[in-house]
Amino acid sequence: MLTVYNSLTNMNEPFVPIQPGKVSMYVCGPTVYNYIHIGNARPIIFFDVVRNYFTYLGYDVDYVSNITDVDDKIIAAALAQAVDETELTSTFTKAYQEDVQALGSNLAPSMPKVTETMPQIIRFIEELIVKGFAYEQEGDVYFRVTKLVEYGALSNQKIDDLLVGARIESNTNKENQLDFTLWKATTEGIKWESPWSLGRPGWHTECVVMIDDHFHREIDIHGGGMDLKFPHHENEIAQAHACFSHGLAKYWMHNGFVQIDDQKMSKSLGNFKTVRDILTQYDGTTIRTWMLSTHYRQPINFSADALESAKKFSERISLAYQGAYRKLDLADALTIAPNMDEKIAKLQTDFEAAMNDDFNTANAMTVLFEAAKLLNQLTRQAGKLAEIQAMCQLVSRFDQVLGLKLTHLQPLSPEVKVLFQEREAARQAKDFAKADAIREQLQQQGIEV
Repeated sequence: MLTVYNSLTNMNEPFVPIQPGKVSMYVCGPTVYNYIHIGNARPIIFFDVVRNYFTYLGYDVDYVSNITDVDDKIIAAALAQAVDETELTSTFTKAYQEDVQALGSNLAPSMPKVTETMPQIIRFIEELIVKGFAYEQEGDVYFRVTKLVEYGALSNQKIDDLLVGARIESNTNKENQLDFTLWKATTEGIKWESPWSLGRPGWHTECVVMIDDHFHREIDIHGGGMDLKFPHHENEIAQAHACFSHGLAKYWMHNGFVQIDDQKMSKSLGNFKTVRDILTQYDGTTIRTWMLSTHYRQPINFSADALESAKKFSERISLAYQGAYRKLDLADALTIAPNMDEKIAKLQTDFEAAMNDDFNTANAMTVLFEAAKLLNQLTRQAGKLAEIQAMCQLVSRFDQVLGLKLTHLQPLSPEVKVLFQEREAARQAKDFAKADAIREQLQQQGIEV
């Protein structure tokens, strides 16, 4: 049975979906004012694997990840670059989507934008005011934190112990300094008419509304980075309890931080790395391999050594699969019935056991490596085509879950097969010059030998 570590209860819990056979997932997306950094890549990769594994298990997955295109940082960046905010957010939304795909992840089928959800956001805030959970002061609207007994459950904090900080600023207009902004009156940047003022919504309100607008109910999984746990996700839960009488999501999942050479990544230290910069040195498969080699809740360290190790790992998997697939192809055995013997069946069991244990991709990657070793052994043996077929299918299924894209090969054309046969005949005749010439010819066609 699949178990999930729920940040709300701090326990590993059996996963039981709200609707049988279906999984509803929402993952906080980017604020699009710059290129995403390597820390942003972790939820992009991990939650893509979560979605893939649910699909592997046969679930129908409804996956949503938003675009925050309204924010003070966006306004500041647009002013600094002397461009329109819409132009800026359009540019970096496109860049984000390109980076997601370069990392081997699939874009969420639904990617709502804050700017496209404004009427729903305003209606939501109006309802919170009517219910007494929000109040207006000089055009700003705030949420009454002290009115909600559930506040602090996710971050395991009591209201009396909370300090003003982390996007909570001292403000004399508030009834309580812990009250957070739902609507901000402003004359600067992009803004909308509302019953209270010309302004824009608070960050914490946007995701709650977009989740309800898409799903219309409590969802199974809400995910994001550990840095969002408080106050962002805590404040989302508070608003959902106040307006909908539910906690927004049944399971809350948070990935750990990314460090750079054992230091916290920050602009002040000069170790801030964008995904786009790293992709000039390493491909998306290497970055993804490195990310998935550590359990998602643990911190992970970015270094050249770690990336080089990940590159070698993925190359070994790719070469093992390629050698086996080519053997099947040259023997016209790509469609033969597979033979799932005891060793192969155990690998599948071990892979599923790893993923069922709170999506332990680190252990799943170990199983993938063992599968590649067995695949190499089978490929070197005479015959064994049915076993090789079973292993190729299994490794391909593992690859689809992890999203490494190491097993996407196409059958050789008849002409290329003839070249392989001629090369093998030349090797048997010890005509190594001819064999090398054919190998070079194949490599020029992009076919590794």
